[in-house]
Amino acid sequence: MKSRPSRLLAKLRQGGIPTIAKINLSDPRVIEIAGLCGADAVWLCNEHVPNDWIGLENQIRAARIHNVDTFVRVGRGSYSDYIRPLEADATGIIVPHVASADEARQVVDWVRCHPVGKRPLDGGNTDGQFCLLPMEEYIRQANTERIVVLQIESPEALEQVDAIAAVPGFDMLLFGPGDFSHRIGHAGQLDHPVVVAARKRVAASARAHGKFAMTAGLIAPFNDLVAEGYQAFNVGADVVGLGAYFKQRLDLLANHIQALPPAGQFQPKSSPYA
Repeated sequence: MKSRPSRLLAKLRQGGIPTIAKINLSDPRVIEIAGLCGADAVWLCNEHVPNDWIGLENQIRAARIHNVDTFVRVGRGSYSDYIRPLEADATGIIVPHVASADEARQVVDWVRCHPVGKRPLDGGNTDGQFCLLPMEEYIRQANTERIVVLQIESPEALEQVDAIAAVPGFDMLLFGPGDFSHRIGHAGQLDHPVVVAARKRVAASARAHGKFAMTAGLIAPFNDLVAEGYQAFNVGADVVGLGAYFKQRLDLLANHIQALPPAGQFQPKSSPYA
C-alpha cells in the first residue's frame, strides 16, 4: 500500500507553477469539471461556506478520481478541526488569520507527526486507507506530502510575517488581500499601495525562509506576481464563473429582445371562425 503523492507539491518542487480553483458549491461534479479542465488543485472551504464533513469527503473523493489535490480552508478551532480534512484525505489545509509565530507553531504541532509535530495518530480513515497503509508510510505522507498553508491577512500578521515564515514544518504562505484591504480601511481596493506592499512582503518572507507563496487570485499582472515570488495561483471561483456566464447570456438575450420589432407587429390575426 502506498499513499497518493501531492500533485501540487511535485510541480512546485520541479519549479513549475500549479493552478488552483476555488470551489464554493458543494456538488462533487463541480470538482470533476475543474479536474477535467486541468486544475492541479481545488480549494474547498469550511470557513465561509456551510460545507458538512460528508459533503467535503465526497468532494475530496471526486478530486482523487482526476488526480487533483484538495485544500480545505478550515474554520479556526481545535486540533480536531484541522486534522479532520486531512483524515478525509485532503492534500492540505489552509489556516486563516494566522497572526503570530506561536500560532504557526501550534498549527504545526497539531497537524504534523513526530518528529515534526505532535499530531495524534488514527490510520483508520481515508488517509490511512482504513488501517491498510503501513504506519511508517502514513507518518511519512503526513509530514512530506500533505500541505500546510498559513494565511496572512491583517496588519498584525504582516508585522510578524518574517517570524511566522521562519517557523519550520509548514509549506506555504497565502496572502489574503480582501481581508487585508478591509482591515486598513480600503475594502476591495486590491491595488491600494499598502495592499500591494503587503503582498510583496509576504512573498519575500516566504522565499527568504524556504516557503512557497500562493495568491488568492490574479490580483495583479501575472508576470508581476511571478517576479514577486508567487508560485501557486488560484485562478478564480466557481460562483464567480457561473455569475459571469449567466450575466453574459442574460444580457445577450436582453439585447436580442430589445432589437425585436414593436410588439404590435406580432399580434395574431383574427380567426375566420370567430
